[in-house]
Amino acid sequence: MNVILSIGLLIFTGYILGELAEKIKLPKISGYILAGILLNPDLLGIMSDKFVEHTDPLLSISLSFITFSIGGSLSAQKLRATGKKVLFLTILESFSAFIFVFVFLFLSLQVVFQMFDSVFVNIAISLVLASLAAPTDPSATLAVIHEYKAKGEVSSTMLEIAAFDDIVGIIIYTLVTAFAAFSLGKSELHFGKTIVEMAEGIGGAVAIGGIIGLVFNYAVKLFKKQPEGTLIVLTFGLILLSYGISEYLGFESLLSTIALGAVVSNFNILSDKIFKLIERYTDELIFVIFFTLSGLHLQLSSISGSYILIIIYIIARMIGKFSGIYFGSIIFNASAPIKKYTAGGLIPQGGIVIGLALILTNDPAYKDTASMIMGIVIGAALIHEIIGPVFSRLSLKKAGEI
Repeated sequence: MNVILSIGLLIFTGYILGELAEKIKLPKISGYILAGILLNPDLLGIMSDKFVEHTDPLLSISLSFITFSIGGSLSAQKLRATGKKVLFLTILESFSAFIFVFVFLFLSLQVVFQMFDSVFVNIAISLVLASLAAPTDPSATLAVIHEYKAKGEVSSTMLEIAAFDDIVGIIIYTLVTAFAAFSLGKSELHFGKTIVEMAEGIGGAVAIGGIIGLVFNYAVKLFKKQPEGTLIVLTFGLILLSYGISEYLGFESLLSTIALGAVVSNFNILSDKIFKLIERYTDELIFVIFFTLSGLHLQLSSISGSYILIIIYIIARMIGKFSGIYFGSIIFNASAPIKKYTAGGLIPQGGIVIGLALILTNDPAYKDTASMIMGIVIGAALIHEIIGPVFSRLSLKKAGEI
């Protein structure tokens, strides 16, 4: 099957299953992900492994648009009112998920399954998996909010926390994996160097996004009387430029496009028009491509043998997310709807977590444990991406924002 035919089949199948999902009162993206799983080379073999490898640029393009829209939700006016509260809620739910997953998995590996002879190996594996529990897949939450046109404090808080979640998750992951490699006896511990590299990756990405955002704002002033088509072309080009430059320089590309979206949202004279154009003309296509590809990229063959640990990971992470938001809301006097329903939008997990886990496969320190970690992460991502949108929709419905 040639590449063009495969892409056409992918988009069409994703669209059809998305519509069917809507018919049975499920979010469309649940259908998109299911379509990707059905087309997965590890399941029915309709798509080839070679095709999947060639879709990485398409996945990156889709993700750059989604993260740009997420950045657009970070309005300075809203953050001034809720920023401190959102920041602390993010930290609490991220660390709560980290702690619960670490404790549950360590006890399972050490006491129940007695998986490895060395307690240090069990500690290392539990730490790495716990660090991957912090991030949320904000693209899934955004897709549900857009599909149901949800508006209100819960949907707004969900998006803001989901955006900050990735930053906190990257920080936790970077520090924890350095310590885990040390506990495995495979490297020296250089926290100072690790923190500097992490700061460069995050700071460089934000700087690139900010600079491209200023270029965007200047260009819009020059061409503000141009038709909508010109504005779409300009938006498309600068989003990809921001993502591409950041990736080329080794920075965190997703944070770059989030920063770009935030700059456009807060300082561009046509910000409302830009984000409405994206929502009107490109959102559904981007969501179909991204989530169908996400299902296609899941390596189903690596899940075998880790089913119980996958379930433990998912349960522990959900307990952490819900308890972190609940007790954080009590501490910071958040409203009852935020306390009860925000965590429901933080269940999805995908792209960035799988990406971080893949980094381990190239690290010699994790040569003996990488396949097990990948199996758990991919299995959990598969379930999270299916149930996450359902939790998001249910939470927004109960909050009265759909």
